[in-house]
Amino acid sequence: MAMARSDQPTFEIHRLGRTFGAEIRGLQLARDVDDEVFAALHQAFLDHQLLIFRDQELPPAAQVAFARRFGEVQVHVMNQYHDGDFPELFTLTNLDADGRPNGRHPDRGTLHWHTDGSWSKVTGHSTMLYVEIAPDEGGGTGWADMYAAHDALDAAERAELGGLRAVHDLNYSRTRRHGEEPMTEEQRRQKPPVDHPILRTHPETGRKCIFLGDHASHILGQPVEAGRARVEALNAAIVDCDNIFHHRWAAGDLAVWDNRCLLHKADGYDTATQRRRIRRCTVLGEVPA
Repeated sequence: MAMARSDQPTFEIHRLGRTFGAEIRGLQLARDVDDEVFAALHQAFLDHQLLIFRDQELPPAAQVAFARRFGEVQVHVMNQYHDGDFPELFTLTNLDADGRPNGRHPDRGTLHWHTDGSWSKVTGHSTMLYVEIAPDEGGGTGWADMYAAHDALDAAERAELGGLRAVHDLNYSRTRRHGEEPMTEEQRRQKPPVDHPILRTHPETGRKCIFLGDHASHILGQPVEAGRARVEALNAAIVDCDNIFHHRWAAGDLAVWDNRCLLHKADGYDTATQRRRIRRCTVLGEVPA
């Protein structure tokens, strides 16, 4: 356990996973985050990559305001997930208008390891996920450490991957995972495929990490099928069980994580009997280098 500050108010940092992750205790984010507290939180974010806050009273306006402390907040191109007065918020739920489970998963792409916003030239910096309603069983989230995945590469693998770029394509991942609700022509026009280095340098820590995930379609400059097979093999290899942390949600939980060095995925749940409603926002980062 570490204390973030010597004066009041303080917060506590409790480590969670083997290589990353921390629970922050002693703060209500809607009221307790002045500039000094935020500076300490930001350092904890860089140190631990994933921060979890429990028992938060965080209405939509407060969630967006907290996200803006980190940078510009993405307005997601998939505008069918926007909800309410804040287009920055991306709502995922299996509930119908009467609050009953409808049996449909809102986005099955979330069930596969990915990083938010990799399908844009300017990729995701961080994601903030707030749970309004948590299922009694299932529906948690797992994260995988891409610093550790990089460090596990041998010299030959680093040399090979260091010269490769992967194509990231939201339409590709959406179609294969949730094809019954495809992107519209206008959404595809707004977000064409982009390419990023497979190995990137974190712009704030200087550490190397692997940057792939389910939005990666194939390797630039290689035949598509061969490049796709290589991406699939890499995605399977980099998710090492020793470097994964899973969290089971409770209502009022907020997680903030670094999209530049973590992959994440949702765990399945029974959408016909369990209730789940979350709101998510993603802060924009930079062009990977």
